[in-house]
Parts: sequence; structure tokens; C-alpha cells
Amino acid sequence: MTRAIRLALAQINVTVGDLTGNRKKILDHMHKARDLGVHIVVFPELAIAGYPPEDLLFKPRFIQANRRVLDELVQATQGIAAVFGFVDRHDDIYNAAAIACDGCLIDVYHKTYLPNYGVFDEDRYFQSGKTAGVYRLNGVTFGVTICEDIWYPGGPARQQALAGDAEVLINISSSPFHDGKELLREQMIATRATDNSAVLGFCNLVGGQDELIFDGGSLIVDQDGRVTARAPRFREDLLVVDVDVEAVFRNRLHDSRRRKEKRDVSPVLAIDLPDLQPKSVPLSPVQAPEFPHPDDRLKNIYDALVLGTRDYVLKNGFEKVFIGLSGGIDSALVTAIARDALGERNVVCVTMPTQYSSEGTFNDALQMAGNLDIRILTLPIQDLFDQYLGLLADEFGDLPPDAAEENIQPRIRGTLLMALANKFRALVLAPGNKSELSMGYATLYGDMAGGFAVIKDIYKTLVYDLAHYRNALSDHPVIPVSIIERPPTAELRDNQKDTDSLPPYPVLDPILKAYVEDDASLQDLVALGYDEDLVTRIIRTVDRNEYKRRQAPPGIKITARAFGRDRRLPITRGG
Repeated sequence: MTRAIRLALAQINVTVGDLTGNRKKILDHMHKARDLGVHIVVFPELAIAGYPPEDLLFKPRFIQANRRVLDELVQATQGIAAVFGFVDRHDDIYNAAAIACDGCLIDVYHKTYLPNYGVFDEDRYFQSGKTAGVYRLNGVTFGVTICEDIWYPGGPARQQALAGDAEVLINISSSPFHDGKELLREQMIATRATDNSAVLGFCNLVGGQDELIFDGGSLIVDQDGRVTARAPRFREDLLVVDVDVEAVFRNRLHDSRRRKEKRDVSPVLAIDLPDLQPKSVPLSPVQAPEFPHPDDRLKNIYDALVLGTRDYVLKNGFEKVFIGLSGGIDSALVTAIARDALGERNVVCVTMPTQYSSEGTFNDALQMAGNLDIRILTLPIQDLFDQYLGLLADEFGDLPPDAAEENIQPRIRGTLLMALANKFRALVLAPGNKSELSMGYATLYGDMAGGFAVIKDIYKTLVYDLAHYRNALSDHPVIPVSIIERPPTAELRDNQKDTDSLPPYPVLDPILKAYVEDDASLQDLVALGYDEDLVTRIIRTVDRNEYKRRQAPPGIKITARAFGRDRRLPITRGG
């Protein structure tokens, strides 16, 4: 006897609050799945509402509207079963999964484990679910869980597999990306599949939502922990696989431990779905995917930056972006990312030289724009700078020039960029990186001006690695080699170098990561061999610049702990 079920994971890119657009996208993928003879099509966590909906969940009308969309989707499940993520309402509201089949709502599962750490804040909004049933379709038993539920070894999936004899475990997820997470996540999913002697289908959201990136990478993992199918990362996909359920039964026959464990569990509710007779459509053989490689790190980060930029710009109703292209490495990388995200016609660069701008950086900016075939404007600002200095001359008096005069230049540039963006209904992309923002080496209302900070969570040393990676994608370097090789400088005074104000980035960045992301103390860092005076200076500088970071534009989360959603320190504090 051979039992199999055709499962489809619809890895889609939805928008928070766009119920109409999300409904259409879900319907399109459901129709495609039906045409491919699928038994069950699965959609990500909160696919109807979008994730994370945040304080939209405090609006009863939004919750009601999301439920009306669910009702429409349920009616459309003729000849197919589907799992939809939505917001459910009873005595409270729940992060929920609807199980529908052949035009009927069969059941609703409520998420059990609500994450409340890092970027997650689900305890603020949702009540936790208490029960987990199983479902039988065409002789196959499956269970449904939501995202965080699958990260717990003894969670609801264990109950479904052990007490409910679920052979297929379906997890709908909105699991955000950070550097290296795909390896950890895939190892975890493989472990859950083997722990439960079940096939595990993990359907993840894809797309950018404000600072968060959802990378997709949906998986089918068999009962032995082998990945049998994997959706691509950072783009939509409908992953369709025939699941050999009989192999699960054969695997369990050899597991004597399972028999003993089953004696101590209480039965769970099992609900029968109507039998389905989908189309008989042959599928192309699925080539066994390889495990993610650490060597893909730069590709994953770059793809995340491109996706995040594209979705932030387009989902917020913009088409074009303006970038101040200085001839430095940061603005060069941001320009390359923007061009890859939006196309050459939708990116405009502006170079705004003063007496301190070198001929080399000016020419590099022109060459960079030419390499990417994008428009560049030249707006010299020396006269404006001189006028500012003249207006302030009486007040500044005989005080020696310092950062006050230097910062006038980026503030003029920020004003011009914002004026251009306002006139042409575009968005300004800010070029600041995580090293600079950590140390406050950035000008409020100057180079920090803009609507989106693409590389806000990228340390300076990684900026250089990504520049080399992007150049390797083309036949010739799109970022001029001279930009990469030139010592970094803000060019706000004669012969200025970043090292005049900061330690060299290869020294600075590891200390920043340890302090900002890992919460290492002064003593911890000194124990690692770092100079105590240097570490003390860095920690004090990071702490006193929290007020600047609070005023920075949002940017793409790449590291495990980004400023803003992840790291939340008070601006005003003692100690």
C-alpha cells in the first residue's frame, strides 16, 4: 500500500494591511496549486493581514475586515484544502491558522508560543492558544502549527505527531532574516522532523516589511531529517512536492521509543476533511537540494538589502530614489543596491562638491554613475557654504573651526536632496553604516537625512566585503577600485581621514559587535585582549550617541541585533 499527498508551499510576498492585494495574491497561488493537482496548499503566518501588523491589531475594523477576506478565501477552496494565516477573534485575538477544504472552514488553530524578544512583540497583541488537533485527508493525518511553535522540542507538533499520529507536520511562518539564521533554522527544522518521525513542511514568508526582511527558503524535510525540496530565498515561489507518507509509517515501525512515549500522552482531537480527487498532473523530478553554505553569506546579505530596498520603496508608494553620491564607499554601495533593486531609470545620484572635495572622489562618483548607467546631477555647494559661514561669523567670532563648520556641508546636502525628493515625489536613501551610527560619526539632518537607510545595520568592514562581492557579479567593477582602495574620508576639511576621529575599522568593528550585539562589558572586552582605554572610549561614545540613532531613518535589519527594534536603550540614563 502506497500513500502520498501532494503538498504546495506558497511562499508569497504580502504587504501589511493590504487585505485586497494579499487576498488576490493568495487566490492566484491557490488556483495555480489546484491546477497542479495539489491536495493541500499552505500560506505563511498572517498572510491575510501581513506580518507584523503591529498596532493595526488594536483596530477592530481591521480584524473584522481580515476575517471577511478569510471567509472569501474559504469559499474559493473548491477541490483543494488550504491553510491560511489570519487574525482570529473570540474572547481575545489570536495569531491563527485556518484549515479549509472544499469550500468549508474545517477548523482554526491558535498559535501556542508567542515570541516576545528581539523584533517580536506578540504578547502585546495576542492571546496564546491552548489546543492542537490533527486532520485527516485522503487517509493522511497532518497537524498545523505557527512559526514559534516549531522551535520548541516539546511543543504542539510533538503532541500532534505522538498523540495524534500526524504523519505530516505543517508549520506556517513569518521568520525574519538575519545573517546566518538560515543555517540555524534549517538545522532546527530537520531536528523536529526526526524527533517526530514525520515529514515537516515549513512555509515561510518572503519580502521586506519596514526594517524586516523575510527570506523565504521554505522547506520540505522528510522523517529522516533530509531536505527533499527547498524554495529559493528572497523571492516568491510555489513549491510543490509529492510526499511519501507511507515512508513515515515504515520509519515509525523501527522506533521502539515512540511506542513507550505514546503510552503517556492523551489523545488529541482528530477532524476528518472531505476526500479530494485533484487533477492527475505529473510533476517534474525534484533535485535534492544542498544544505545552505556559509560561503553564500555575502550573497544572502546583498540579496536581502536589494529586496528590502525594493519593497520599502515600492510598497510605500515611491518609484524613484535620490542618493548623495560622494565618491566614498558607503554611497557607492547604496547606489549599486538601489540600481539592482529599482532599475537604472529610478535612481538619481547627486554629487555636491565643496573646496574640500577632491578631484578623485568627484571623478569616481561620475564613473560610478556611468558604470551603472544612472543619471547624476552636479550641484556645487561652496557658495552656499560660504553664505552660511558669513551669516554665522559674528556669533562664531574668533572660536577655532571645528565640527560645527564641518557639519554645515552635509546639512546643505541633506536639504538639497530632500528638496529634490519632494519635488519629484521620490525618496532619499541615506548612506550611513552601523560603525558610523554606533559611534555617532554622522551628521544629524545631514548625511543622516533621508527616508530609508539601506546599510544602517552593516559594519564598515562588511561594506567593503559587499563592494567586492557586487563587483564580482559583473564583467567589470561597477564600484571603481579607487573608491574601495581610498582611505575612508568625510572630506569636510583638508586632508581629513576617518581615522582622525575613529580607530581603524578592522579594530573598531569587532569591539562594536561585542558591545552592541553581545552586551559584552568593559571587563569582558579587556579580557579578550583589547586595550582598556580604547574600549572605554568606544563604549562612552556609543552610549552618548543614542539620541542620534533615535533620529535616524529606518533601515534593513541584517545582524542578529540591530539598532531600533532589537536594541532599545534609554537616551537619558545614568551610569
